[in-house]
Amino acid sequence: MDIKQIQSIIKDFEKSNITSLEIELEGFKLKLNKDQIHEELTRVVRTNTAKEVVAEKEVEETLEGTEVKSPLVGTYYSSSNPKDNPFASVGQRVEKGQTVCIIEAMKIMNEITAPVSGVIEAINVKNGSPVGFDTVIMVIA
Repeated sequence: MDIKQIQSIIKDFEKSNITSLEIELEGFKLKLNKDQIHEELTRVVRTNTAKEVVAEKEVEETLEGTEVKSPLVGTYYSSSNPKDNPFASVGQRVEKGQTVCIIEAMKIMNEITAPVSGVIEAINVKNGSPVGFDTVIMVIA
């Protein structure tokens, strides 16, 4: 089983209503469980103060542009290496197809690209934070 097949399985799993999946083929084993990820995300959300939540909602309501959403559940990284500069930052111009961040899921690094050309208006996720399916990561105007 190659990396593309694994990524495809993970993406299909994230889009489905299935909460647990286990695949075992010729010495290869893949276990996926949405409940564990959901519990981790819930803990993070609960640690936010009410002020932070209100501030995030205000940013979401006032910004116009194209939302870059997470296509899967995982961990957001602004760069491929902690010592490297981020792929994108607020105020930076990006081109359609340019890598703007990475979402790690099941130890697989998934590059997220800009759906449109424009300027990064906001980045709504902190480096190393968990993200859910369809979480608005950033806004490009």
